[in-house]
Amino acid sequence: MDFRETTVAQLAADVAARRTSARELVQAALDRIEALNPSVNAFVAVDGERALQEAGELDERLARGEEVGPLTGIPIGVKDLEDAAGFRTTHGSLAHADDPPARRDSILVERLRAAGCIVVGKTNTPEHGHKADTTNDLFGPTRNPWDLGKSAGGSSGGTAAALAAGMVPLATGSDGGGSIRIPSAVCGLTGMKPSLGRVPAGGPDAPGWGDLSTKGPMARRIRDVTLALDAVVGPDPTDLRSLPMPEASWTRSLDDVGAPHRVAWSPTLGYAAVDREVLAVCKAAVDRLADAGTEVIEVPTVFEQDPVLDWLRIAMVGGARVLDAYRDTPRWDQVDAGHRAAIEAFGRVSGEDLFRSLDACHHANLRLVELFREAPLLLTPTVAGQAGAPGGEGTVNGETTPQWVAFTYPFNMTRSPAGTVTAGFTASGMPVGLQVVGPQHADVAVLRALTFLEDLFDDWGPHGPVAPIGR
Repeated sequence: MDFRETTVAQLAADVAARRTSARELVQAALDRIEALNPSVNAFVAVDGERALQEAGELDERLARGEEVGPLTGIPIGVKDLEDAAGFRTTHGSLAHADDPPARRDSILVERLRAAGCIVVGKTNTPEHGHKADTTNDLFGPTRNPWDLGKSAGGSSGGTAAALAAGMVPLATGSDGGGSIRIPSAVCGLTGMKPSLGRVPAGGPDAPGWGDLSTKGPMARRIRDVTLALDAVVGPDPTDLRSLPMPEASWTRSLDDVGAPHRVAWSPTLGYAAVDREVLAVCKAAVDRLADAGTEVIEVPTVFEQDPVLDWLRIAMVGGARVLDAYRDTPRWDQVDAGHRAAIEAFGRVSGEDLFRSLDACHHANLRLVELFREAPLLLTPTVAGQAGAPGGEGTVNGETTPQWVAFTYPFNMTRSPAGTVTAGFTASGMPVGLQVVGPQHADVAVLRALTFLEDLFDDWGPHGPVAPIGR
């Protein structure tokens, strides 16, 4: 059983029809994790005994004729920034290594379980999700299944690597500056950051990064992501930002998708230095879209300047609010040195300066409103460069730089729905992502475009890493 070869919908249908069992799916996940995780380091905690017990109980319910849900028997991983009952939530931090196991699920995990999913373990993340590479002092780096000498990106890198390697068919992620889109791009997945509020992030704790971060399911292909989104979107009274339930199924909206009528294409957003090889792959993909009948309008400048400093202020003020409680305690010395440095550099701002950065979010969105009058979707490279070594930054034209991920964070600031699809490959065989951004709350438009593009580019070969742990 190879989760890279069968859709989540088909797996769930097979379990519901009792052509296979939930125990068989969970055992396949556990076997794959046991075989590959020592090399990839995607999972940081696994409870196989409990997962098999829950799978057996689900099989018994099906035998009694009960209906379980649209994701019946699907084994999942949970990013180690959110709670799954019975598992410790370490946030990728030594400071939380000995925290007690969570007593309840996050809202996202609760809804996935209600839909029939079974949690097999937790996936790796950089400390508190603060950077675009998945490594930490507690568990070490996650490696990219396409090339174990490359990073899996971040901060949902453990989830992306687990999916690319076929350890599980579905898992959770979150995206505060690109943390679903970046690892999806470099691991060859189609990923989606929903509009802020689509997947509620309520519960007892306030959101750590304010209005930047969005939770969501991750899978290898967009129809599976959409099926999971249908099970988890909708309001929750504990999340002030949560949006009303969509009027129709997003999965059904993917029937009979066609080429978008018109798109805007911005190769640099106006400020980013882009790797030549990445840009060539994305440009060729956009040309294929034009050949399919889409009118492409090139927009050299979307934003007059890079909004990274405003994004950093908002994110690191949120980080300081969480971590300042550890000051003058032994836990402070356990906080990642790079994370501490970022908080000191960008998180110590006045209220007035913070509001200026929040104003920058408003003005960035105004620019998108203007742009979307010309075309209803915006395409860009997903990342500006190529993944570097595990535990390190990526490169642009061979030079190491933190700005190898310069395309994703503006659309956290604007709260836009945004996704990524594999557009092609570098000469060394690594995936390259093309980003699709839509207007406020136009999640369905983005999902339909990703579906069309995924189908259009589906001739690039096997649906998963060919080496070193491939088919």
